[in-house]
Amino acid sequence: MVSLVKVSRWIFSASAIALAAGLASCAPSAPPTAPSAGGSPAMGGGGTISISGAGASAPNSLYQRWFSEYRTVKPNVQVSYQSIGSGAGINQFLAQTVDFGGTDDPIKEADAAKFPKERGTLIQVPTTGLFIVFAYNLEGVKDLKLSRATYCGIADGSIKTWNDPKIAKDNAGAKLPSTPITFVFRSDGSGTTAIFTKHLAKACPGWKPGSGKSIEWPTGQGAKGNEGVTAQIKQAPGAIGYVEFTYARENQLDMASLQNKAGEFITPTPEAAAKSLEGEKPNEQFVISVPDPAGKGAYPIVSLTYALLYGNYPAPKGSTLKDLFTWAQKDSKAKAATTELGFIPLPDALVSEVAAKLATIEEK
Repeated sequence: MVSLVKVSRWIFSASAIALAAGLASCAPSAPPTAPSAGGSPAMGGGGTISISGAGASAPNSLYQRWFSEYRTVKPNVQVSYQSIGSGAGINQFLAQTVDFGGTDDPIKEADAAKFPKERGTLIQVPTTGLFIVFAYNLEGVKDLKLSRATYCGIADGSIKTWNDPKIAKDNAGAKLPSTPITFVFRSDGSGTTAIFTKHLAKACPGWKPGSGKSIEWPTGQGAKGNEGVTAQIKQAPGAIGYVEFTYARENQLDMASLQNKAGEFITPTPEAAAKSLEGEKPNEQFVISVPDPAGKGAYPIVSLTYALLYGNYPAPKGSTLKDLFTWAQKDSKAKAATTELGFIPLPDALVSEVAAKLATIEEK
């Protein structure tokens, strides 16, 4: 298994990312179409091959772009993806009601044990890197900084107003209102929540709720999906919550700079997120665990997201899925979309291993 390479292998140049940020507003934002029923072959008029997926909302904007672009390459392939959360996506995948699942939280052993034996070997491959931000709605306050003690206090409910002394200390000179803080969390089973709470469990000494796709939050109000959390923050003055970066950027929400393990306040950018993955070695299931990266300049809340596939499919779905996910990693337009939208491309060495794993998919 390869070690992940330097940041230059994870992302394009800073200038390319800056340009991409200006183009991101062009990304399609329409909701996905409904999938065909079940995970069996679906052939429409004219020999259309219908592929259905469901799961993680964090990579949804990228998946929609990829699948739209793939249609221009293979006009007879229609791919639909439902952004329903990692937990629901895993459940649908195990129930064989979709052709592939999406999850930000690698599948657990207990869930993998439910994998249908007639479908061969469960295949889990990374698709991209992503990062989670604290997005907020506070009029007149830009460039908010949050130390580790401060954002831990916001998440556990011990910091209740925006003029709390800890927030004021982090933001000297800022005019902070006495507005109550409304913390917004995911109400559904969520890989985004798993990434976020794994970080809190490492970074916050007094964190008691634990970590996982769904926890008992000590404060705040819930919303479904990254879409729902983003909408709730946007609508509620004084709100703050955790969402995947592209949701905050596309909705023009302010994002806080977070203090990392090295003590630096890091602005959330793809470059800083890529530094968190630098040099990390995936295991045999391609899992990388960096709940609290220690590197200088590293943004602190970063992960990979994964596609779940069956080891065998009825023809022609097996060959179609192999081609689709290999294309997403190797095609120049697909890779450009990854960077443009603010995700972190996989390095070439890891792409080769992913392609080799995809090549093991069989048709029956």
